[in-house]
Amino acid sequence: MTKILQTRLPYNPLEERKLPGIQPLAPQDWLHFDEACAGQMAERERLLQQCRSQVLYCAPEAMPAASELLEAVLAQLYPDTARTHVVRPDGVEVALDWEDPLGTLGRIAQQDFCILEKPEGAQEHVLTGAILCFPANWTLAEKAGRPLIAIHAPVDSYDSGIAARVQRLFDGVQVGRPMWRFNALWYADATLHQPRRASGDRPRPGAETAGYMRSERQTILRLPQSRAVVFSIHTSVVTREDVMAQWGASAASR
Repeated sequence: MTKILQTRLPYNPLEERKLPGIQPLAPQDWLHFDEACAGQMAERERLLQQCRSQVLYCAPEAMPAASELLEAVLAQLYPDTARTHVVRPDGVEVALDWEDPLGTLGRIAQQDFCILEKPEGAQEHVLTGAILCFPANWTLAEKAGRPLIAIHAPVDSYDSGIAARVQRLFDGVQVGRPMWRFNALWYADATLHQPRRASGDRPRPGAETAGYMRSERQTILRLPQSRAVVFSIHTSVVTREDVMAQWGASAASR
């Protein structure tokens, strides 16, 4: 398969930040397309056609939030479009299917989206819907319908203290005041779709041997009507050489 790569990152992926590393985000900067748009969108189309059940999940109760999210993404990325179709930056025209809002989102945005809602009386937000074409060592089927702590169970650094801070973030995020963070890990494989079951092995090559850095720009946003929280993921994969060229020799010690 052809490698789909960016050549640079719009932030320093080697900057050390204390977890969860959240920063405020201007609403107009919530979503964007980048140089890998054409390749990533083609791969998203392929995944939705060939393995839709692996990359899309929508509980019935998530449909209002999913439709609201589609409206919000259209307003951000295609503000002057009709409600029938859009033309992506790669020139592909996509019909808007309002009966399939998450599937449509998978075809018009470069980001993946997870919808998390807090049932009445619950202590945690629950994953009620997602379009997740580019998982990084996790499997949507294992996370669907699960609360935040269970979703993050395989993450070594996600202890009870971090879990409480993340839940406070989800409780406290305000409409019109999104937040963002990033992660960055060295990978031996540039493949974007890398699902892995929680019980599977997860080899982690070091910077000296890995050929690629994979970084996710993650945002948290509150939808005003449904009050659902949207977690979006913009995935970038950059060669080790390009990371070194952009950020210098400090990359080798990451």
